[in-house]
Amino acid sequence: MSLRDDQLATLKAAGKDFDYYNIANLDGIDHLPYSLKVLVENLVRNIDGANITDEHVKTLLDWDPNAEPSHEIQFTPSRVIMQDFTGVPCIVDLATMRDAVKELGGDPEVINPQVQSDMVIDHSVQIDKYGIANAVQENMDIEYQRNGERYQFLRWGQQAFKNFRVVPPGTGIIHQVNIEYLAKVVMSKTEANGNTLAYLDSCVGTDSHTTTENGLGVLGWGVGGIEAEAAMLGQPISMLVPRVVGFKLTGSIPEGVTATDVVLTITDMLRNHGVVGKFVEFYGEGIASVPLANRATIGNMGPEFGSTCGIFPIDNVTLDYLRLTGRSEEQVALVEAYAKANKLWGDASDPDYVEPQYSEYEELDLGAVVPSIAGPKRPQDRILLSEAKEMFEKTAPAYETEKTVKDPVAVSTDFRGDFNIENGDVAIASITSCTNTSNPSVMIAAGLIARNAHAKGLKPKPWVKTSLAPGSQVVADYLKAAGLQDDLDALGYQLVGFGCATCIGNSGPLLPEISEAVNTNDLTVTAVLSGNRNFEGRISPDVKMNYLASPPLVIAYALAGTMDFDFETQPLGADADGNDVYLKDIWPTNSEVAAVVDGTVSREMFLKDYASVFDGDHRWKGLDVPEGELFAWNDKSTYVRKQTFFDGMKATPDPVADIHGARVLALLGDSVTTDHISPAGAFKASSPAGKYLTERGVEPKNFNSYGSRRGNHEIMVRGTFGNIRLRNQLLASVGEEVTPGGFTYDFLAKKPTTIFEASRDYIDNKVPLVVLAGKEYGTGSSRDWAAKGTVMLGVKAVITESFERIHRSNLIGMGVLPLQFPAGESYESLGLNGTETYDIAGVEKLNEGVTPKTVHVTATHEDGSKTEFDAVVRIDTPGEADYYRNGGILQYVLRNLMK
Repeated sequence: MSLRDDQLATLKAAGKDFDYYNIANLDGIDHLPYSLKVLVENLVRNIDGANITDEHVKTLLDWDPNAEPSHEIQFTPSRVIMQDFTGVPCIVDLATMRDAVKELGGDPEVINPQVQSDMVIDHSVQIDKYGIANAVQENMDIEYQRNGERYQFLRWGQQAFKNFRVVPPGTGIIHQVNIEYLAKVVMSKTEANGNTLAYLDSCVGTDSHTTTENGLGVLGWGVGGIEAEAAMLGQPISMLVPRVVGFKLTGSIPEGVTATDVVLTITDMLRNHGVVGKFVEFYGEGIASVPLANRATIGNMGPEFGSTCGIFPIDNVTLDYLRLTGRSEEQVALVEAYAKANKLWGDASDPDYVEPQYSEYEELDLGAVVPSIAGPKRPQDRILLSEAKEMFEKTAPAYETEKTVKDPVAVSTDFRGDFNIENGDVAIASITSCTNTSNPSVMIAAGLIARNAHAKGLKPKPWVKTSLAPGSQVVADYLKAAGLQDDLDALGYQLVGFGCATCIGNSGPLLPEISEAVNTNDLTVTAVLSGNRNFEGRISPDVKMNYLASPPLVIAYALAGTMDFDFETQPLGADADGNDVYLKDIWPTNSEVAAVVDGTVSREMFLKDYASVFDGDHRWKGLDVPEGELFAWNDKSTYVRKQTFFDGMKATPDPVADIHGARVLALLGDSVTTDHISPAGAFKASSPAGKYLTERGVEPKNFNSYGSRRGNHEIMVRGTFGNIRLRNQLLASVGEEVTPGGFTYDFLAKKPTTIFEASRDYIDNKVPLVVLAGKEYGTGSSRDWAAKGTVMLGVKAVITESFERIHRSNLIGMGVLPLQFPAGESYESLGLNGTETYDIAGVEKLNEGVTPKTVHVTATHEDGSKTEFDAVVRIDTPGEADYYRNGGILQYVLRNLMK
């Protein structure tokens, strides 16, 4: 008998009996943080005697808060969630795997999601039309014209694969749809014996902000598409038991402060504390006063803290939110009964409450939070609103060149009339993204600012591209019910779509006249958005500096028209009587916001909007959908192509080999993001991807974005390291000018060229490649193509000072070796500049079932001298070693399924 058998018990909820795995009576459970209790239940329920044993559970129950992570466990998520940018390649891979299984003589139908897998199509709507009454309909029409092939493919997947559902375009943002509808908190299923098993909801997603669900008490985080596919196919996720940071919240939010200000403050605190690879858990009596929407906003920013998750326990706030969002009373009763029976109830005022032990501690008095923004290029770079003008003036010169015109530039447009633009002007002010649009308090606050500004005759400046892309149709309902959409419309904040939009780089083009003025005069214009990502080159190719702000502040900056603005001392304009109007004159009080939220946001709205969530509109229903267990690939498609990862794959893998004579493809600095490695936004006709499409008769206006073409590996490999803000210092090492973008030096052809063209030359000549970089390599979104594109360029190893968690594991998942320079060393300190050839010895030890702690790197300089060092092997778990030995996680899974 195992613990799995011993702990099976019966639970009564809403008059029904449920089987469940009782962890409340296990020795050591009381002192564990909520998040680790979730992992205990997960392990107990999935004990199989091989991958997961009683010993794994005991190790977790004996968790030492002060210990460094060393114990490996297997986490088996209950669900997988995807958005379409990262989800399309997942389904392409699954469809390709079906073909590979057939070629190896197996049954293609073994390739099926083993757990509930949902895709929310939210990343493809682009803001082409704005500031007009029917913008949302026009943008959706264009979206379907651009993405028809992808959507047909996804509809095929919906009928071909079991346990796979698709939420069609125009419904909402993945994380908002997840917390408002898809997440169950406690799940149930009918077992073979006819009984109903209740178990904890847990969910990984192909978007790093999957952590939004942590606000509901659902443990989960963003993984690469590669890991997500394995989880869909029933593979557990290998992880080390983490350190857990306890974060105590006290006090209440003061006047003039929003949930956005709170999350930017927490992000700043936790980035400074250092939480990469750790769990963050919020606790204490103070959390009872934190509304669920605020908890979700905080959880959403987990990737910006750098932590794996940022979770709240289940309590009455959770139950109230489940009721509000239309979950049944039976489901709410099950969540409450289950949480209390398994010591997962997080009410600190309960007499039976035991405060968990944590590895590290942080505390924030919410009353001390002040209005903030973040930028100009990272979410953790918080700026006090009171110092925003001063900070802009300090940082702006770094974005100017000798070509930058300092004087105002005249612009004449049909759409917005004639005006002057200059450095610092806000070109985009967008209310967008899952961070804030799931939070009624900040959305209502934005609507009230619009009402007050409209009443005083204020309008955004004509050069500002204004847009409102809510996270669900419920937001549109309550803004309309409150009468606030009319005021937003009056300020140019008409609905433009229900999707991620600006935050993912789908801000759409600026007016051509503005774009030309910006580029001709090398102006430094800015964007302000209510999202969570503001990396360089992400928001718009015309915009150099990007700032995160709350929805009401987005409108405030649209009214100001420039980042070079002090809201305290400068008026936003004048009213009809000529009186100056300041931000404080139109900012609503907390009680005004709360009154509107309480009076308009209703359970009925959620029930109505989610009643037909999988049905879609006439466009979705009208798609021509192919049928059959195997997808009929179209060689002429520029959106969906059969992957090449499994071409020539054998039933057993070849041994891994040491690396000899490698050349450096890219020499990069610190904080290289997955946006730098695999951009999601637009690309030019002169780029390798643009040339590929042009050769196939696609006009530049129909290029769409890298993100929307992730189902076509030919586009994606050409876009890898193609971000217009990437600076490959290898060019400087050989005396060439460092041209921003996807450029390198080809040592075989002895000339500068694109990274893609150089990689083809190296591959043709069987020369392996390496990438050298600094600290925090791979920060940002969980972007599988950052790893897929890297391997398709012929890169065998990436050597850095440190990695971000998801990208490191994704590299292993594609068979690329992640290595770190010795502690305290870098390529600069070792005297390396990328002109060397590299030999990496010791990799072959992996064939013996051993993961070496280090491998020996020999860099041979052009003069024949050598620099040698031992690089740390960042294959952190035995499971990751198995993936690397198999050439990648998908090959490993496919071989196992074939067995």
